[in-house]
Amino acid sequence: MTDETQFSGQGLSALFLNCSLKRSDQQSHTQLLMDNAIAIMEANGVAAQSLRLADYDIAPGVQPDMRDHGWDNDDWPAIQEKVLAADILVLGTPIWLGDKSSICTRAIERLYGYSGETNARGQYVYYGRTAGSIITGNEDGIKHCAMNMLYSLQHLGYVVPPQADAGWIGEAGPGPSYGDDGKVGLDNDFTRRNTTFMAWNLMHMASMLKKAGGYPVPGNQKDAWEAGTHFDHPNPEYR
Repeated sequence: MTDETQFSGQGLSALFLNCSLKRSDQQSHTQLLMDNAIAIMEANGVAAQSLRLADYDIAPGVQPDMRDHGWDNDDWPAIQEKVLAADILVLGTPIWLGDKSSICTRAIERLYGYSGETNARGQYVYYGRTAGSIITGNEDGIKHCAMNMLYSLQHLGYVVPPQADAGWIGEAGPGPSYGDDGKVGLDNDFTRRNTTFMAWNLMHMASMLKKAGGYPVPGNQKDAWEAGTHFDHPNPEYR
């Protein structure tokens, strides 16, 4: 019998994209919460990397390289290489005006710019990968942001496992953010539990996909989907 309590993330890689509006020379509450998930993954053998997107010059648009469309600079293509090299993608964002940050929106738009490309199996390029979200703030919106972010990621082809969102918010209105004074929110059981579940379920799903060689191909190949179609309308007038 297989010991289901044993797990190894060796051979898996994770990329955490912090969509804070602050550059790396400033404290990021989102990064602090993301670091908890990173620690769980690294403790289980996953190679994890975190990028602060505010540090980069990311042009707006939905094309793979916006330098081909009139922009002088665009750091996204180099970031995209890291995205495609990772088995797990986690987007982290603060909440502003009840929604994800503008940088998070831009990241999703740039991910979308590659959504028409395919992998070696003829599937859309993000197939075989898994994704989650981490959200912080001092106003309502965790579930709203997660709903939008995770829908976007699965629409692009990522597999979203159970409990793939985690976050922390304080009291509504101005107030302390996650980790302020070295203690705010750090002992919150709801946040700790959901962060743990998210990290583990992302690892479990990524491991299953890796062992399976990716996501099954019948019926979802960009240029061969008709071969997997078995729909025949019962009314002859609509055939």
